[in-house]
Amino acid sequence: MLSLEFLVASAIGVLVASGLYLMLRGRTFPVIIGLTLLSYAVNLFLFGMGRLVIGAPPIIQDGVATYSDPIPQALVLTAIVIGFGMTAYAITLAVKAYVVLGTDQIDGKEGA
Repeated sequence: MLSLEFLVASAIGVLVASGLYLMLRGRTFPVIIGLTLLSYAVNLFLFGMGRLVIGAPPIIQDGVATYSDPIPQALVLTAIVIGFGMTAYAITLAVKAYVVLGTDQIDGKEGA
């Protein structure tokens, strides 16, 4: 029987491997998708390290023994927003480079 930790670790590994593979490609759009997959892997890693506690309050109160730590969730939410902005900016730069150079190769040379 597979444990949840094994599934999360496997998902992180697959995302990192796919992201690195795509980042090593010679074209701009696979590089952008690779960066996005790598950021998803880091977000999943941070979220998993935060020890998700279900049904516990996110703040410390009198009489409550367990509480969930809201910091990892806030960090991941911030990383998602920043990652979306960076992805949109990178796509804009890639489209501009494609229009100017006429190719989407990283070095600007077709067939290299």
